[in-house]
Amino acid sequence: MRLNILAFAAGILGVQMQPELPGWALWAVAGGLLVLPRLRWSGWPLRLLALLGCLALGVAWGAWRADIRLADELGADWEGRDVDVVGVVAGLPQDFSNGTRFEFDVNFRLTVATEKPVVPERIMLSWYQGRRDDEQFERLQVRPGERWRFTVRLKRPHGNANPGGFDYEAWLLERNIRATGYIRPNPPQRLDAMVWQPDYAIERLRHAIRDSFVRILPEESYPWAGVLVALVIGDQKAIQGDLWTTFNRTGTTHLMSISGLHVTMVAALFGWLVSFAWRRIPALALRLPAQKAGLLAACLGAFAYALLAGFAVPAQRTLYMLLVAAAAMLSGRLVAPSRILCLALLVVLLFDPWSVLAAGFWLSFGAVGALLYIGSAAVGEATDRWAKIRAWGVVQWAATLASLPILLLVFQQFSLVSPLANALAIPVISFVVTPLALLGALVPWWPILGLAHQVMAWLMVFLDWCATWPVWLAPAPPLWAALTAGVGVAICLLPRGLPGRLLGVFLFVPALFWPVEKPAEGEAWISVLDVGQGLASVIRTREHTLIYDPGPLYSAESDAGQRVVVPYLRAQGIGHIDVLMVTHRDTDHSGGTASVRAALAVDEVYSSVAGIGGRQCMAGQRWVWDGVVFEVLHPAAEAYSGNSKPNHLSCVLRLEAGGRRMLLTSDIEAPDEAALLLRYPDGLVADVLLMPHHGSKTSSTPAFLQAVGAAQTVIPVGYRNRFGHPKAEVLARHEAMGTTIWRTDRDGAVRIRLADGGMTLSGWRLEHRRYWHGR
Repeated sequence: MRLNILAFAAGILGVQMQPELPGWALWAVAGGLLVLPRLRWSGWPLRLLALLGCLALGVAWGAWRADIRLADELGADWEGRDVDVVGVVAGLPQDFSNGTRFEFDVNFRLTVATEKPVVPERIMLSWYQGRRDDEQFERLQVRPGERWRFTVRLKRPHGNANPGGFDYEAWLLERNIRATGYIRPNPPQRLDAMVWQPDYAIERLRHAIRDSFVRILPEESYPWAGVLVALVIGDQKAIQGDLWTTFNRTGTTHLMSISGLHVTMVAALFGWLVSFAWRRIPALALRLPAQKAGLLAACLGAFAYALLAGFAVPAQRTLYMLLVAAAAMLSGRLVAPSRILCLALLVVLLFDPWSVLAAGFWLSFGAVGALLYIGSAAVGEATDRWAKIRAWGVVQWAATLASLPILLLVFQQFSLVSPLANALAIPVISFVVTPLALLGALVPWWPILGLAHQVMAWLMVFLDWCATWPVWLAPAPPLWAALTAGVGVAICLLPRGLPGRLLGVFLFVPALFWPVEKPAEGEAWISVLDVGQGLASVIRTREHTLIYDPGPLYSAESDAGQRVVVPYLRAQGIGHIDVLMVTHRDTDHSGGTASVRAALAVDEVYSSVAGIGGRQCMAGQRWVWDGVVFEVLHPAAEAYSGNSKPNHLSCVLRLEAGGRRMLLTSDIEAPDEAALLLRYPDGLVADVLLMPHHGSKTSSTPAFLQAVGAAQTVIPVGYRNRFGHPKAEVLARHEAMGTTIWRTDRDGAVRIRLADGGMTLSGWRLEHRRYWHGR
């Protein structure tokens, strides 16, 4: 059975890697159903056939579920149009700097003129409300379960597509959010204070608990209050962004979400309390043994906590394992732990085939699988004190080692101090902070929550010290290297005394020391990253790296430096930047500066922004790296003496590698293009052009385009951005010259290679397409 379930899981995983949904899914269903009655065949040929049948069923299940979900889509002709909808606030609202964001279940789509809008059943809405007084805030605050009427403007799911980046479209698909948008200024109407439905009631309860925590522990005085919220209701966005840096560096991130350990602890507490009370009531004990009553209570407690915590994959996995184990015990059967884990895997995938795309899925099942693999080292089997400590160390070693290949593949780093940090953090968080926080949710009394916060504050002193230790950084290894490291984990965790355990260490070498891919001498690699409406690009030579703009500021809580640029550089194995060039002060270009400088070692800064430090970029600056020539063409020195518009001070950079040129123009406008033509009448020729000002009609004058004569043009632009970039007339000018146009909103990150043999351009979204992209 276990191998059959793993084959089913492999089929589902295979579907999620496809650029298009397989058209032969129905044949897979037929093939799978034929072998289902014969899963217990004996003989390896028949067993192999059964495994292939389960694999086919996995493909069919994943494709069928995806086809149903993708069918609920926003009509392409309804993007960007005002639509009146009536529905219910379905999820926990998340506040940001000037508004709030929430999931919304659409009940009615009101007819516009004679047309019926094609709007999905679940959408994600942002409500930008600006400054509000307390009375207005209370009147416009949304709560889960409320029914509202809104005028909204929607777009189809779309996210940034970059190497090493987060796939936002896959995340939306898993949550069944089939459109995103924002609420228009038309006066909204709250139609019902509460729609009584189980899932809405749970979300309202989560909202009430979060509100009570915020009221009792205001963030200004209690900086760790967000951690308590995350531990009780699974709202990880309640944790301040800078705290995640500490948790990542110490390898304790898993403790800040609802992990399997937390669910198990709550289940054990519920089970013990009910069993304790049950034994003392003879009438109850005669009807049902206290042990079974405690077991049922443990399952009920785990189920309630999992629902309260948002039903994430680790919580689901633990809940399903508990339910299977409880069913086996109540029936008097013994079920192997590995079979319980596989059954939990099956249930998770039946409900959520897209869970295999999340790192948490692999970390959760991988860690538990490793602990079952070394089952003889379980803490409960130790007898004396030192044996328990030694067994606890073995458990920590197994969990850390099992997560290593996944962390390298997904995050390109792991904490060297993780075993030490977790040795203290796990018992403190699981057995002190979490129980106190849960008690504070039941009894919202300041002394309880204050004590939980104080214990967390003491722990953070230790974690902050651990965060100063080095972190192992490596470029993302290929899949085969990560799988090889996984085999190494299995060998290293073999029982003591067995020969060959040292071989497992050597199997880690490819993943740990995968070499950084570098351009050849005289080559330049340029990546224009997909950061939405803004610009972030990275230029690499053999031994040097330059960032040409670190991307936009998305909100007070996040920016492209944190979300796109730094993950991209880590995936490439780059932790050192020779030059950071911030072309001008507009936040769609400079917003990620602080995050880049905080996360990476930056040698030198070139900028036209006052107060940012470093050197002013100025026409005439020139340097050579590894045979690649860099030259700043704009602005001229005299431009700094006036009160120029930021766009007119944009740093223009030209690079030449292997006889090929690229011109990066940031946000220059027509007067700046004219100045460049006067200054370099015959020196603007380039093979690749970064289109000025995202394709605004204030730039790309015919004379400038003729002087550059680029065969390839790259437009850094956001999907359906509010400025309407690139303008149709600007595109027409480029197309009239026979220019090939690349767009980050359509093609994802655009990668350019300039070398002696010529130049190549490619789009990340085109090369790594998945079936949900653009749908």
